[in-house]
Amino acid sequence: MAYSDAEAGFTQFEARPMSPAIGAELIGANLAQPTDELVKEVRAALLRYQVVFFRDQELTRAQHIAFARKFGELEIHPATPKEQPDPEVLRIVHGPNSRGTENAWHSDVTWREAPSLGSILRAIELPDVGGDTLFSNMVMAYDELDADLKERLCGMVAVHDIARVFAKRLGKDVSELHAKYPPMEHPVIRTHPETGQRALYVNTAFTDHIKGMDREESDELLKYLYSRAAIPEHQCRFRWAPGSLAFWDNRACQHYAASDYFPNVRIMERVTIAGDRPYFDPGR
Repeated sequence: MAYSDAEAGFTQFEARPMSPAIGAELIGANLAQPTDELVKEVRAALLRYQVVFFRDQELTRAQHIAFARKFGELEIHPATPKEQPDPEVLRIVHGPNSRGTENAWHSDVTWREAPSLGSILRAIELPDVGGDTLFSNMVMAYDELDADLKERLCGMVAVHDIARVFAKRLGKDVSELHAKYPPMEHPVIRTHPETGQRALYVNTAFTDHIKGMDREESDELLKYLYSRAAIPEHQCRFRWAPGSLAFWDNRACQHYAASDYFPNVRIMERVTIAGDRPYFDPGR
């Protein structure tokens, strides 16, 4: 549902919805010098739209980090090189020697005990065409499930595993990865800690199986639940340009980075805000 700026109380920017389901461009925000009021309104817009976009921002890496820190403690991803001076930044580089691999619907770092609140992604170098990022509303995905399935899912827990993606990507043995990041159990339906909304919380990248369920039955159910992210009516699509940033709520949506630009170069930098442990509140 689209809201006017007056209804939302926004005074620091104009919010232009990207689709009826999810996303808005925040026009007029200056992220290089964020005031307390701007940060407050960006957070409110994030909760309302699940992902917000900014254009024509000329930020340094330090300003990118500083803006993200306004929303909470920052986390460091294990894929960040140890020698990097600013480990809060995850640099994602693809080109002729590296085809993009983020082209699957996912929610970031659900293998953590406390997955991230959200991420702020900044365009550094872009192909002439392609490399868009899509976002899908997981609150809507939950809302549109039939009542019997909702009731069934609300009692389920899924196991999330870092090794599904990062064992190969980091060149690590599974047991070595699990020693530092053991598989985590999270509710299949999570309650958003700020909005109280329920959202579908399984994803193709990191969800391995549903606890206590036969593997074949678990795989079949998860396949159906994964497919809910791919419904176009749940989505918006963002076309990147120089100076663009996206800030998404990892607790409420999933994203998909289209890898249609190979062998051209696409370089992005991501700063991620730490979150809290997912839970399900049966009373909301």
